[in-house]
Amino acid sequence: MGQCYGKTIPTGDTDGFAATTITTTVASDGEDRSSHTPPPHGTPSVKTTPSRSSAANSPWPSPYPFGAGGATPSGVSPSPARVHSQESPREGPIPEDAATVVAEETEHQHHSLDKNFGYNKNFGAKYELGKEVGKGHFGHTCYAKGRKGELKDVPLAVKIISKAKMTTAISIEDVRREVKILKALSGHKHLVRFYDACEDANNVYIIMELCEGGELLDRILSKGGRYTEAEAKLIIVQILSVVHFVIFRGCPPNEDADMKLIDFGLSDFIRPDERLNDIVGSAYYVAPEVLHRSYSVEADIWSIGVITYILLCGSRPFWARTESGIFRAVLRADPNFEDMPWPSVSPHAKDFVKRLLNKDYRKRMTAAQALTHPWLRSESHPIPLDILVYKLVKSYLHASPFKRAALKALSKALTEDELVYLRAQFMLLEPSEDGRVSLENFRKGLARNATEAMKMSRVPDILHAMAPLSYRKMDFEEFCAAAISTYQLEAVENWEQIASTAFEHFEQEGNRVISVEELARELNVGPTAHSMLRDWLRSDGKLSLLGYTKFLPWF
Repeated sequence: MGQCYGKTIPTGDTDGFAATTITTTVASDGEDRSSHTPPPHGTPSVKTTPSRSSAANSPWPSPYPFGAGGATPSGVSPSPARVHSQESPREGPIPEDAATVVAEETEHQHHSLDKNFGYNKNFGAKYELGKEVGKGHFGHTCYAKGRKGELKDVPLAVKIISKAKMTTAISIEDVRREVKILKALSGHKHLVRFYDACEDANNVYIIMELCEGGELLDRILSKGGRYTEAEAKLIIVQILSVVHFVIFRGCPPNEDADMKLIDFGLSDFIRPDERLNDIVGSAYYVAPEVLHRSYSVEADIWSIGVITYILLCGSRPFWARTESGIFRAVLRADPNFEDMPWPSVSPHAKDFVKRLLNKDYRKRMTAAQALTHPWLRSESHPIPLDILVYKLVKSYLHASPFKRAALKALSKALTEDELVYLRAQFMLLEPSEDGRVSLENFRKGLARNATEAMKMSRVPDILHAMAPLSYRKMDFEEFCAAAISTYQLEAVENWEQIASTAFEHFEQEGNRVISVEELARELNVGPTAHSMLRDWLRSDGKLSLLGYTKFLPWF
């Protein structure tokens, strides 16, 4: 095999609990696509993982060979990668003396950086490099094979990162983080397998599984730009299962994957409830809250909605000729569900996409909820434990009796579609013989699904805040009231009917006279909100239907 030499390096600055910014590729299936041609202008194409300075250029090449089986190496980026400007402030020219000082300081910083990663130093003895098969602005990828041991003669992909290009502490930390994420997540059947990390004086080498099937969007285009619903379901279930794994839990290894999520070079760990603020993302996949600089794992769900939309109709939900135009469309426009082929798409499929592409991130389904949606619901894939349940139950336990009464009334109006998800989550907690759960059930449920990232996160704090369950148990009826997300219910098509039915129950069991001042305390708002709150009360001093529906999602 020919020799491949190290070249360049990525840069970046991220931090957190669930890894994001992942690239989707299709595992090899023997299909020959050596005659791959670029898509025409205006058709969906996301061939490169977006760069930190541009959504169109990737600082991290995919670890999968370009041209292998005729396929391109990179793929869909369901999570965003950075897209912020690197222009310097316009403060006039730098004086010559100052420029010299800056240059000298930069050179000193470069030489003082510690570029020893502590990885194995015996790369050449363990692996044989082949030809270069993928290249980006800051790194490149080669074929390789193992020289000895269990990887002897096994085809591999090696990402090579040049230490000479690591000019900042941030760029060095980015490399450490990518390796850490790959180690933490390797094992799921739809995640690229990590084998090893090595280094020498010149380069860092990341050794991974070789995937040769080409990228997901190429596969869509090869089918004329549209998948059948059955085909789309298979892909989306795979993506959702691995995104949930990345966000929350681990799964047993299984090598029979037909699709892999790859390339974590722009990824990071993020804790529950943490909000990030970098503008990140391939323009086509970036969620609205990312552009508002306050986002979390829900941005991944939006990106899956974009992928689903493209799978079902063959075109992007948001399109413009410029990146800024796409961003404006993401913020202001609604996807088109009227033109062909949408009239022939099932109502369940359309509802599924709409509930992922909701501009209010609080109203989107989680990955676990999406897997129980009527469009995807199946006995063939397991329903994972949802961290959202923990957060909602925690809030319920600390809510006032008035708020809990309102939620209990709402739980009695839930449709069977909503109850399927709640019932699955309740059973994952393994209730006792009397059909109830305690804090110990929640703790054990978390332990069964814990990862190293979970242990470093704030999830234990959530359990601590659920302490009231140490002294009592919760049956399924109360669990439904506690685990409801009113924000998400507001996105359901028949929300008005659900709210009306719930209010009838509230009238019978929980609605009572409440003063404007007490209501303000319930909502933790000041006197300036009193005039608004008066509109929520009827003449008898109780909440009206309007007041009830406004009150529910306030917490």
